[in-house]
Amino acid sequence: MMKRNLLVLSLALAFLSADLLEAENWPGWRGPRGDGTSTDRGVPAEWDGATGKNILWKTPIPGKGHASPIIWNDRVFVVSCLPEEKTRVLVALDRRTGTPAWQRKVVEAGLETKHSLNSRASGTPVTDGKFVYVTFFEADGPKVDAPNVGSKRLITPGNMVVAAYDFDGNLAWRVAPGTFISAHGYCSSPVIFEDLLIVNGDHDGESYVVALDRKTGKTVWKVAREHKTRSYVTPLIRNINGQPQMVMSGSKSIVSLDPRTGEHYWKIDGPTEQFVASMVYDGELFFMSAGFPTYHVMGIRPDGKGDVTESHVAWHVTNARCYVPSPVLVDGHLFVADDRGTANCFSAKTGERLWQARLGNHFSASLLSAGGHAYLLADDGTMTIVRPGGEEPDVVAVNKLGEFCFASPAISQHSLFIRGEKNIYCIGKTKAGGD
Repeated sequence: MMKRNLLVLSLALAFLSADLLEAENWPGWRGPRGDGTSTDRGVPAEWDGATGKNILWKTPIPGKGHASPIIWNDRVFVVSCLPEEKTRVLVALDRRTGTPAWQRKVVEAGLETKHSLNSRASGTPVTDGKFVYVTFFEADGPKVDAPNVGSKRLITPGNMVVAAYDFDGNLAWRVAPGTFISAHGYCSSPVIFEDLLIVNGDHDGESYVVALDRKTGKTVWKVAREHKTRSYVTPLIRNINGQPQMVMSGSKSIVSLDPRTGEHYWKIDGPTEQFVASMVYDGELFFMSAGFPTYHVMGIRPDGKGDVTESHVAWHVTNARCYVPSPVLVDGHLFVADDRGTANCFSAKTGERLWQARLGNHFSASLLSAGGHAYLLADDGTMTIVRPGGEEPDVVAVNKLGEFCFASPAISQHSLFIRGEKNIYCIGKTKAGGD
């Protein structure tokens, strides 16, 4: 009897451990690994905004913004711009109910010029479980002629602002680590590495990547970017042969930096001018998709030194016109969605395109993966869930939210969180988070 009880207890603990492993927080841009992947196998595959099917809660968010929600235990955080008040705010919600907990004004400044598809609150926050780190643009001074544009126009120069708040909404620190100017506006999502907060400051001026001390906001290192060209890529950090590498495209190149110092490991020139999509990694290759004015998808070996333009590109194709959405990996397949609504599935190993299909009206949001499925959220709020399939996509479900969506979604604790133009939705099979 004792052995039987011990067996039952062991099995119960094993199931509990597996459930806890799946019930991840979503602490920053593209989740706990920064690549859009979730270990959660309890995410719903069906919902409907019109009927409320599997919509656990729906909460209006003041203002406008394209930043993703982030989730830590029982808190959801999101940033927004209130244009009438000319303020940028951080908002905290209760994860179980969607009830607003508090709202804090981070920046009060004139409304900056931007691209029509950008927002004034596009940088996704990040949290370490104690503090929430946010970044915005703060306009400073009169308008000036825009650099690096095809047609002459006036735009607002200014500064990057980074701030830290505790979970009760108390300001810990606020700094302005560098200037910023871009005709397309601002978007930078900070990432956490050890005791550092790293922020990409690519822009059409004296651009840089900067690392701040998470406790104080003081600059630990700051490296200049060679080509001084706007790009909006969030760095991806991976351990390669015992060394951390921080890889990112942008500034007319693809680079790997030491996240502790900012020193360069390797670089690839080009292959185009501007980049938005973040990179991903499958344990063997880094994958990049871009861009403007030409379009590229690459698989890159991570073990190079110096200029590896001619030596470490494992494969390179130009048949997917992807600029904004970041790709995702599913079971050896690389999913790339182009802005116009077409999805592509590549063999991650060879770069062979297995299929291409129209799966949305237009894609701005980055892709997710969970349970062997890829989740593609179109601008009109339609989410298409697919498996890799063979020569064509295996469509699992098509779900309509009924609200336009430009922010990348999040997965946490068996629920899917989608930010629409006006509301945040929590989608799940039972109670929020499966509690």
